[in-house]
Amino acid sequence: MTSAMAKYPIFLELSGRRVVVIGGGLVALRKAEALAEAGARLVVVARQTCSALDRLCAESPVELVRANYSKDYLGRASLVIAATNDPHVNKRVYEDCQQLEILCNVVDQPQLCDFFVPAVVRRGDLQIAIGTEGFCPAYASHLRKKLEQIVTPEHGEFLAGLETLRKRLVKDVTEPASRKALLGQLVGDASFQVFVDKGPAAWRRYAGRLIKQQAESLAEDAAGPASLEAVE
Repeated sequence: MTSAMAKYPIFLELSGRRVVVIGGGLVALRKAEALAEAGARLVVVARQTCSALDRLCAESPVELVRANYSKDYLGRASLVIAATNDPHVNKRVYEDCQQLEILCNVVDQPQLCDFFVPAVVRRGDLQIAIGTEGFCPAYASHLRKKLEQIVTPEHGEFLAGLETLRKRLVKDVTEPASRKALLGQLVGDASFQVFVDKGPAAWRRYAGRLIKQQAESLAEDAAGPASLEAVE
């Protein structure tokens, strides 16, 4: 028995890229909202649309094409999502995308998908994606809810603080192995607990002391041989 090949998980930069959603119902709305939030140059193709999708198109830079599906609307799309209630239309969309070599996702039809949209836990810039190969999205949603209780908004704030400190660490601690070890300490549970218990300002002072101590230690090590030569 040959097993299916594993999928390749990525976080895709869609800012400014053309993405087409075919369909005008609530499922199409959810897909369109997420794509618009990701900065995609979004085109929605549907003869009829729900009121919430109408509002999204009116309030966001989303192009709404009120028409039946046509291959011509796919254009130079990077991604296409088919979310109509007509399985024949959805299959046509998939087949057209295969001819045009455009990645396609047909909602609730894993056999007609080049990619799957994961359930996502978002905490600022921190994102945790959960995929099930398209077989049981409900289980991915269940796991997302559990992770949302574990991964708190503080984790997202902690990540933002770490990025600022990482830049300082690269500048002040020039020795790669020492920098890696210290970064490992700063991202650890003890460091996060300082962030949560004492607040971001106290954590920055704590981290700053560690960076300063490491930088001074490296400077002393570098100066050591020169000092011995001077003594001789």
